[in-house]
Amino acid sequence: MKIIIIDGQGGKMGKAIVEQLKKSLPECELIALGTNSIATSAMLKAGADIGATGESPVIFNCAGADIIIGPLAIVIANSLWGEISPAMAQAVGQSKAHKILIPVNRCNNTVVGIKELSLNEYIQLAVQQVRQIIEE
Repeated sequence: MKIIIIDGQGGKMGKAIVEQLKKSLPECELIALGTNSIATSAMLKAGADIGATGESPVIFNCAGADIIIGPLAIVIANSLWGEISPAMAQAVGQSKAHKILIPVNRCNNTVVGIKELSLNEYIQLAVQQVRQIIEE
C-alpha cells in the first residue's frame, strides 16, 4: 500500500500524520512529499520511508498512489501561501488514489458543515480512515 503524505509550510501536519501512521500501519510505504525542504525533512524525521520536495515529485508520485493524505489545500491551486502550484493541485485531483483531506480553515478556504476539531483530532480521524480503506 503506497501512501503519500503531502504537506508544506513547516510540515507540522505531515509530521504528525507520518508518526501516527507508522505506529498503527508500519507495513505501509509512506512517501513524504513536501512543498518545501523543511516540510519534507520534518516528515522524514517522523519516519517516512521516502521523501522528496517540490512540484515534480508530487506530480510523478500522485499517479501511482493508493492513498493521498494532506490538508484540503493540496487540491486548491496557489494555496498554502502559493506553495501548491496549479499543476500540483491538478495531479492530486486527477489521481485515482483515495484522497483523505484534512479540513484546515485557513488561507481563505473554509469548509462548512464540519466540526471544528483540533489538528490532532483530525489526524486521528485521517489515520482511522486509512485503516478502514486498507481493511476493505
